[in-house]
Amino acid sequence: MSQTGPATKKQRMDVKTIGTHNGTFHCDEALAVFLLRQTDTYKDAGLKRSRDLAVLDDCDIVVDVGAIYDESKRRFDHHQRGFTEVFGHGFSTKLSSAGLVYKHFGREVVANATGLELSDKKVDILWLKMYKEFIEALDAIDNGISQYSSQEKPKYRNQTDLSSRVGWLNPRWNESTEPQKVDVLFLKASQLAGDEFFGRLDYYANAWLPARDLVLVGLSSRQNIDASGKIILFEKFAPWKEHLFELEAEQGISEDELPFYVIYPDETGGNWRIQAVPVSPESFDSRKALPEKWRGVRDDELSKISGVDGCIFVHASGFIGGNKTKEGALNLAKLALKM
Repeated sequence: MSQTGPATKKQRMDVKTIGTHNGTFHCDEALAVFLLRQTDTYKDAGLKRSRDLAVLDDCDIVVDVGAIYDESKRRFDHHQRGFTEVFGHGFSTKLSSAGLVYKHFGREVVANATGLELSDKKVDILWLKMYKEFIEALDAIDNGISQYSSQEKPKYRNQTDLSSRVGWLNPRWNESTEPQKVDVLFLKASQLAGDEFFGRLDYYANAWLPARDLVLVGLSSRQNIDASGKIILFEKFAPWKEHLFELEAEQGISEDELPFYVIYPDETGGNWRIQAVPVSPESFDSRKALPEKWRGVRDDELSKISGVDGCIFVHASGFIGGNKTKEGALNLAKLALKM
C-alpha cells in the first residue's frame, strides 16, 4: 500500500508556523519573518498574522507581538514596558523584532547564505558587519531613535530608505484592508526587505571581505616593503581604509608603529598612487601628509623637485599623489618619511 497519504499528512504536521501581528506592517517584522525562513528550522514555515493570543500561542515562534521576549519560549517582541535588549558587541541601539531575530538566528542565516561553516570566523565578521550596516538602522527607526540630536529643521525629507519603502507597501487609507489582501502585501514587503539584506550580504561576503584579506596581508608584510613598517603596498586596488583601521585596532598596533602611506595601482589609468593614511576613516587630516613643497605640483616639475622620475601629481592638501610606476610611488613614500 502506498504511504503517500500518511507521509504527506505527517509532513504537514511537522511544518512550523511563524506568528506576527496583523494590520499595518513595518520593516522590522517583515525582515524578521524573512530571516527566520532562511534557517533550517523555519525554512518551510507557514505564517499567521494575528493579535489573537490563542492564535499566537499555537505558533512555533512569534515576532513583534505578544509583549514577551523569551528565547526559550520562542517569543521575540520588543514593545513591552521594560524592554531594553541591545545587540551587544559595542552596539547600544534598542532592538526591534528584526534585531532580536538577527541576534539569535543571524549567524545561521549568514552561514547558510554564504556556504561557510557556522564555526568559521568569517561568519562572525559578516554577522557583525551586517548588523552595523543594515540591521541597526532598522532597529533605530522602528523604535523612534533619531540618527543624531538636532534642534534644526531638516533641509530635506528622505523617504527612500528601506523602512519607508516597506511602509509604502501598506494599503492606502482609501483602499481595502481585507486581511487576505494585506497578507499578500506583507509577503511582498518581506521579500523586498530580504532581497536587500541578501544583496548587501553578497557584497560584504564577496567584495568587502576579500578586500579585508588583502589589507591584512599588506599590513602584516609592511616591514618587507620598508624596514620602518610605515609603508603598505597593495599589488592591486581594493577599498582599504575601513579595514586598515579595524585591523590595526584588532592587532593592537601602537601609535608609533602605525603606517603612514599606502601604495596601490590606479583603478583605471595604469599608474600608481601614494596615499597618506588619514587620522580616522572619515578624516581629511593625514597621519603624515606628503611634503609641503610637493603639494599642488605636477609632472616634470614634480619629478625635478622630488628627484623621482615619472611623477604625475601631488594633491594640494598632500593626502594623495601619483606616479607612472610602482617603483616611483615607493620612492616618493620613502622620501616623504624622511621629510
